[in-house]
Amino acid sequence: MIAEAQHVERASELDDGPRTRERERMCAATRAVRPVSELIRFVVGPQGEAVPDVKGKLPGRGIWITATRDALGEAIKRKAFTRSFKREVRLPADFVASTERLLEQAVLDALAVAGKAGLVAAGFVRAEKAVEGEDVVALLHAAEGSPEGTRKLDAAWRRQLGGPPVTIGFLTSAQLDLALNRPNVVHAALLAGPGSETFLARYRRLERFRTGDQNN
Repeated sequence: MIAEAQHVERASELDDGPRTRERERMCAATRAVRPVSELIRFVVGPQGEAVPDVKGKLPGRGIWITATRDALGEAIKRKAFTRSFKREVRLPADFVASTERLLEQAVLDALAVAGKAGLVAAGFVRAEKAVEGEDVVALLHAAEGSPEGTRKLDAAWRRQLGGPPVTIGFLTSAQLDLALNRPNVVHAALLAGPGSETFLARYRRLERFRTGDQNN
């Protein structure tokens, strides 16, 4: 009976690939069951290295880790990768930091898709007009942007939409330029649409990873 229970537990740690439909998975580090939106999937690459599957598309069976720095550090400490995959798994020295970089790149990739879909009003004037007349779901301010421009757009949000604005301010102007394929982007408004929902979901996951706050 004990052997059977251990077999079920080990099986529950591994999914069946990117087409897995479960909405919840068990964290291989904390053993907590969470929605997949609060987890990061990892697979084993061709050279035996752990690979973060931040977009959920990589082939092969994978394990899930709660999407925070602390949980990933705990997974490394507890050798969760080796235990779950039942083989030696190589982990780079900067594995936590490189995972964070991939999460950030996934955010930028989603922003690029949203921009191509016409869901980003880039530039102060366009962003202000969008807030006044369109269905805006978030404001983007470059990290080094003008506090005055940020204050004005946030005030316009409060006038038109009520309540505190949803603001994203950790991306640099250079990152916004590259994602949106236009120069000197400091302020932008994100319009409602499927592409924006993907961007916001990835942004919230990155924030959870950085802060450890599962309420993000």
